[in-house]
Amino acid sequence: MSGGLYTQLLDLACGAFLLAAVIVLWRRELAAIVRVFAVQGVALAVIAVVLGVHEGRGDLIAVGAGIGVLRAGVLPYLMRRTLAGPGAGHAYSEEVRETQPLVNVAASLLTAALLTLLAYAVARPLTALNPTPATRALPVGLAVVLIGFFVLVTRRRALAQVVGFLLLDNGITATAFLATSGVPLIVELGVSFDVLLAVLVLQILTTRMRAAFGTTDIDDLRELHD
Repeated sequence: MSGGLYTQLLDLACGAFLLAAVIVLWRRELAAIVRVFAVQGVALAVIAVVLGVHEGRGDLIAVGAGIGVLRAGVLPYLMRRTLAGPGAGHAYSEEVRETQPLVNVAASLLTAALLTLLAYAVARPLTALNPTPATRALPVGLAVVLIGFFVLVTRRRALAQVVGFLLLDNGITATAFLATSGVPLIVELGVSFDVLLAVLVLQILTTRMRAAFGTTDIDDLRELHD
């Protein structure tokens, strides 16, 4: 792979990766958020595969393929099953949207822009040490980490918070790839299985919450506790 093509593909994948995180903040329909997360999983897989092809590393290409299957296929499928849940009445119809996030859409998008600028400022000394195409894209991974944490703390629906957690994990994975040109296969497999287990547990808890209380709104559940 030529240097110019490598840089273009890596920049395109990183741009799609960051854009997907921003769109999660913009959309309120949970089904649309899950679809955008799947697109981000594809972008993350492309980042790993492009790095693997450029460096001639078969293990990194295999990691990228595994990430694509897990984060663009298995995890979105599990979240769609959670969203489909039992029942289809009025109470369920209210569950398919993030109706009242703690921060509105306009403020969320502005915050995403500020977090992205912060990520570039923080990563600037690191990129200056070794200005390769991968390290120059390092702020993208850090920005997605910050945006994922922001989603996690500002959304009220349990499923939206799960997506925030997964965005955070995707950002950490992308940062590791871009900073170190990949991680060992066994490490990525261990992390991926941990994430899969966490999502399975959260799926069960979300289903039980809806069956017991008729909602997955964290504020409503807190009021029941009070």
